[in-house]
Amino acid sequence: MYELNLPKYETQLGGTREKPEIFDFLRRRFVKLTPEEWVRQHFVHWLIEHKGYPKGLLGNEIELRVGEKRMRCDSVLYNQEMKPVMIIEYKAPTVALSQKVFDQISVYNMLLHVDYLMVSNGLQHFCCRMNYEHNNYNYLPDIPNYDNL
Repeated sequence: MYELNLPKYETQLGGTREKPEIFDFLRRRFVKLTPEEWVRQHFVHWLIEHKGYPKGLLGNEIELRVGEKRMRCDSVLYNQEMKPVMIIEYKAPTVALSQKVFDQISVYNMLLHVDYLMVSNGLQHFCCRMNYEHNNYNYLPDIPNYDNL
């Protein structure tokens, strides 16, 4: 798979050569190994092991519904009251983190109304804090530790 700008962790791989899988410890099952999933698993482990994010407050592939339309947030961080506070969007390392990616995550945020939006392609990572008073967001200089949210 790809070399990422994230610490390595002990991955659990499964499946077959034709259909490789990686263990998602948040969903407690093996999932299809794609470049985006490779990024997600490394990023989530980094958040938990190096940034202090509680495992029990993170969820992967969170479904959102608007009428008949269904969308999925790649990851969502909740607070102690289980209210969403951060949406995380992942892209494959070969995908540039463009305005289009932020537009996608902003659509999810119209439903969840979180304080933070984060995107990563495994090579670059960006986090911004929403400013609902001025209807914009401000990029943070670094990915915050959980205690600083």
